[in-house]
Amino acid sequence: MNSLAGSDLLLQIIYLLAAVLFILSLKLMSSPKTARHGVWAGEVGMLLAIVGTLLHHGIVDYRGIAIGLVLGSIIGVPLGLVHMTAVPQRTALSHAFGALCVTLVGTSEFYLRAPNVPPFMMAVLSAEVILGSLTFTGSLMAAGKLEEVLPQRPITYRGQNFVNLSVLAIAVAGAAVLVTHPGHMRLFPGILGVSLLFGVLMIVPIGGADMPTVMSLLNSYAGLSAAAMGFVLDSKLLIIAGALDGASGFILSVNMSKAMNRSFSNVLFGAFGQEQVAKGAAGQEAKPVKSATPEEAAAILGAASKVVIVPGYGMAVAQAQHKVRELYDALTKRGVDVKFGIHPVAGRMPGHMNVLLAEADIPYDKLLDMEDINPEFPQTDVALVIGANDVTNPAARNDPSSPIYGMPILDVDKARTVMVIKRSMSPGFAGIDNLLYYLDKTLMLFGDAKSFVGDIVRELGGGHS
Repeated sequence: MNSLAGSDLLLQIIYLLAAVLFILSLKLMSSPKTARHGVWAGEVGMLLAIVGTLLHHGIVDYRGIAIGLVLGSIIGVPLGLVHMTAVPQRTALSHAFGALCVTLVGTSEFYLRAPNVPPFMMAVLSAEVILGSLTFTGSLMAAGKLEEVLPQRPITYRGQNFVNLSVLAIAVAGAAVLVTHPGHMRLFPGILGVSLLFGVLMIVPIGGADMPTVMSLLNSYAGLSAAAMGFVLDSKLLIIAGALDGASGFILSVNMSKAMNRSFSNVLFGAFGQEQVAKGAAGQEAKPVKSATPEEAAAILGAASKVVIVPGYGMAVAQAQHKVRELYDALTKRGVDVKFGIHPVAGRMPGHMNVLLAEADIPYDKLLDMEDINPEFPQTDVALVIGANDVTNPAARNDPSSPIYGMPILDVDKARTVMVIKRSMSPGFAGIDNLLYYLDKTLMLFGDAKSFVGDIVRELGGGHS
């Protein structure tokens, strides 16, 4: 008996240390200077949580666990070996796997306990399964859109919001019946199926422009479902970790919605990202644009005193971050003041551009958020936009009829000269024309971002042989 009590005490101490490390990890990751230590703290915390679970006296056979560990490693290791451009969809898959785990655990717990399930436990079980299953299919849909195996444009139809909310209401109503009458076990598969369907319907009308916010929202749902699972399994560690994940994801989603001047309801039901007919593009003569060669671009950059580089998803696709670092080095050697302007929703997941540029060893103090860099654009000689589109579109300020009107943008159009590296004149995620491209001060640099930046670096004399 004393041995069992001592084992339980050790287990609780391990779980407490893991919970402290999870909280510390989140705190440390809030600053670029301590982010790496935050990752390490989170990894050690997770290791302790796993070790503590393996030491649980309720485990009588480790063979199944060993098989799961091997299978998980076989799947997980390749998923970790992806290019930085694939991190958003890999993150979405992580959300999907975590949510699937929660759903399977909730399902097994229901059938182990039913029909004698207390009302509170049934309510928590229902929340766990509903959140877990809709997050599972929703995350798979998000990963498919990010990988472009599914259409990135929103798919909408008349009455769609009513249908979606009705599907969710059916799942919630079924859960309410089970809370009061847990003997109606046949309702459970229906609740599970309807929730899985809702996850698909929830993501279908959401366009690529909203993917960063959707990613953080799915992260929040996954955390909340894990917290609910903690109540079911009487695991304080799961409750703490899930609550941290859910709260941080929700706060991030709120902040990102503010960065786009949009509400949650608009993100989830607004179908932002639909193809729009660009003014002057349909049935009219194409607008003239100015273009420049790498030689001309290099001459302009080399003569500048202050340059602001604005990265976007085009830079990520071209994997141009290391060439951008070479450009930063070449300009800095010439005495040019070079900074980077980062929009909160640039890329396809929160912090996407920061991670890419940090990977290329660009000093983090040179990466400025939108509110910090915008006041500097009027004193900037050259704003170099690399693959960013909607987050630099002046229509957000000047055109009340634009779908992005009111969205805070990077004020690159206030710089003395603007240069935009882009493959073509195709619109961005929002599907609308970028008025920036037609300004007199704007030069279009058509081509692959990695190749074009490399050509500029060579012209500046900073390229590698």
